Amino acid sequence: MIVLLICSCIDDSNKEEMKEALVSKVTTKRKSNENLNVSFLLDLSDRINPKKYPNETMEFYQRDIAYIKSVSEAFNIHLRNKRVRNMNEKIQVFFDPSPKNQNINSISEGLKYDVSRDNASLELLDEIKNIYATKPKEIYELAITDNKYVGSDTWRFFKNKVKDYCIEDGYRNILVILTDGYIYHKNTKFEDGNRTTYLTPQTIRNLKLNNKDWENKIVEKEYGFIPATSDLSNLEILVLGINPDIKNPYEEDIIKNYWSEWFDEMKVKRYELKTAYLPSNMDKIIKEFILN
Repeated sequence: MIVLLICSCIDDSNKEEMKEALVSKVTTKRKSNENLNVSFLLDLSDRINPKKYPNETMEFYQRDIAYIKSVSEAFNIHLRNKRVRNMNEKIQVFFDPSPKNQNINSISEGLKYDVSRDNASLELLDEIKNIYATKPKEIYELAITDNKYVGSDTWRFFKNKVKDYCIEDGYRNILVILTDGYIYHKNTKFEDGNRTTYLTPQTIRNLKLNNKDWENKIVEKEYGFIPATSDLSNLEILVLGINPDIKNPYEEDIIKNYWSEWFDEMKVKRYELKTAYLPSNMDKIIKEFILN
């Protein structure tokens, strides 16, 4: 009641700050002395094209932008609840392949921050919060304007880069992947028996995984992704934005099965797979993953 009374007496600009303060107080499970190393892998394939995949409620690229903002807010909350002398945190954004648009690459470079006892300040924390609230929107808008979607080489990123880019000793390493759940790149289309480096709606249709026996068929035929690497036991992964083809009622379950088996075989420490729900419903889930 006291909190509600206070909230009713302050202006709107202060309400958001108070909300973040209250969120920080309830994250008691979080280890305050851990070092966070947060990475984003953005899928800038045609899944973000509002003309090809329109959504009247909220465009999918706008959902991505809001998810990124929620993650960065959790990162900010973590920092504000940590002693300056213990700060040693990182946050950065990756793509694979790198966009040909140099403006996008320049913006992504500006999203890379190392926060330590040597440079930590309230001004820097405010800068990170503001940059992550505005710059991702520019990245998506530039990609949509360019209209040059070359796919997302997620499998090869795991094979060649995830350990070097996203895992540091002495850190709690978190990779946030923004994707519709499908993986495809023209230069990374390999097969090993019934295992593949790709998954598309066409793949699922061709395999006839469109009835209630889909799971038994996957087990029997050993369908799934080819493991791209091994021993990701120091990496936590949050996959956001899964957007299955609605023509198949089992599509979402199949996508999540492929990813879950893949992560299990690569020994990912912890992971969650989330559908492209509205950001207002995802904010709490995202922050709990980062802070707990």
